[in-house]
Amino acid sequence: MVSYFEASLQTISVHHVGNPLQDERYALSDEPLTLKDEIIPRLLMQYFLAPFEKTNEVYHLMHPGDDLDLNEIYHYCTTVFNDDTKFQEISQKIAKHLYSVSGHPKIKAGEVYIGYFNGVQLEGEQVNAVGIFKSETKETFLKVYPQEGGFGMDYEENAININKLDKGCLIFNTSKEDGYKVVVLDKTNGSNNEAVYWKDEFLKLKIRNDNFNQTNNTLSIYKNFVTQKLDGEFEMSKADKIDLLNRSMKYFKEKDTFELDEFTGEVLGNDEAIESFKTYKNQYEQEFETKIPDTFEISDNAVKKQARVYKSVLKLDKNFHIYIHGDKDLIEKGFDDAKAMNYYKVYFKQEE
Repeated sequence: MVSYFEASLQTISVHHVGNPLQDERYALSDEPLTLKDEIIPRLLMQYFLAPFEKTNEVYHLMHPGDDLDLNEIYHYCTTVFNDDTKFQEISQKIAKHLYSVSGHPKIKAGEVYIGYFNGVQLEGEQVNAVGIFKSETKETFLKVYPQEGGFGMDYEENAININKLDKGCLIFNTSKEDGYKVVVLDKTNGSNNEAVYWKDEFLKLKIRNDNFNQTNNTLSIYKNFVTQKLDGEFEMSKADKIDLLNRSMKYFKEKDTFELDEFTGEVLGNDEAIESFKTYKNQYEQEFETKIPDTFEISDNAVKKQARVYKSVLKLDKNFHIYIHGDKDLIEKGFDDAKAMNYYKVYFKQEE
């Protein structure tokens, strides 16, 4: 979704942000980095932008009071988009803002990079973008080099692996009235409070309700409905559940447009189950304040993403796995009294 083959790095500043609860401070640079050769900018572009090439979710900046100017990042980015000569001053304010929300004891100190990019492409639109990135993980690298009669070895401590970006976001200069388009990356592994500060407290993001997220959310809601909700209302085998999941995936792969009544009729086909699913969907919309329309264009990317987590495997003890891809009527479940064990009978025409 993000492409940067025609993009360029206009300027970048580096600051250091500690954790106030650990009595760590922040350190601000006075000037942007001086990039004297062509190799460093190219490496930085790979480090900062390559991780976003496979992102699909697009967010926007928001504020609980509906006044976007109260969102610090929105205000700072608007200032830079209007006048890039204020970039350095704004980069310092962004670093201070990040420091102010780093209030969880497990949040790591690290360098914060604020960059201004030209010509980054998102959803086919080429625009400028402000990038904010944080590196928290440092590694040791070995260096092998030739010397007289063979090779020598050295090492570099506290170095950064350019293939492992810890946290980052790109704020694109488009859809300003909606809070700009934003893509985000956060590879933090920790407690909820530690993990959410980047998206929720620092950026204040809300996911955009487009056809990707409508497709993704509907498939996710249906999967949870089948695997968690139906057990309490209907007596169903695991094979039946897998069949219901396979039917839904088949619908989304074959159709261009989602129609709620058509979907529930073709996939569930039971009035009580249909009503239960619609209630379940409404509860999700109310809890997460996200309205999913009854009709929307299906996103192929979202279907591919959900297909990876939709399970069609029936696991039997530690001996067998049965992959169910088609007609569930060709598999029967029973109980053998002599062995006191369950069994499945599978019908097929030929082995392949």
